[in-house]
Amino acid sequence: MRLQFSLHAALLAATAMGLAAPVHARAEQKIAYVDLQRALDEIEEGRAAKASLKKEFEEKQRMLDDRKTAFEKLRGDFEKQSSVMTEQARKERQLEIEKTGMELQGFFVQLQKELSEREREVTRGIFDRMHSIVREIADQEGVAVVLQGEALVYASPSLDLTNELVRKYNARHRPGTTPTGKGRASAKKEAK
Repeated sequence: MRLQFSLHAALLAATAMGLAAPVHARAEQKIAYVDLQRALDEIEEGRAAKASLKKEFEEKQRMLDDRKTAFEKLRGDFEKQSSVMTEQARKERQLEIEKTGMELQGFFVQLQKELSEREREVTRGIFDRMHSIVREIADQEGVAVVLQGEALVYASPSLDLTNELVRKYNARHRPGTTPTGKGRASAKKEAK
């Protein structure tokens, strides 16, 4: 029993010593953070993408509003006329209204899904390019770890790389330019 206890204590001490070295080494590594959502809001391409998405949303909202108005008119007409309808006609009209209401809900869900997919599609490329620039900034600044700012409770503003990310992104990627070609080459010259 005593041998087992001392063996356990020795293992514990060795483990503690092994963990102490990496903690010390990690303490010397530089950490920073970036607020990707703020960067998306501030970069030119992000603002252009959001404006385009807003336009699409408004168009789909008008379509939804038109269908909702037609549904409410159908339901209002039924309520006005139901007292003079036969039982069979009333049941048929109720089924029609329920079916129309379900179609309206399905249309709403479909529009939400389409808009969500469209937003992911539009922002995926932007975020990929942002991540590449963040890696570049981290390498230049000697930063070992870059955290997402949205997940932080507190961090010193001096550790924030977001402004540098926005500056470099805007210098390289203008809305409407292609990844290859003249727009990209001129953006590279501006960044230097």
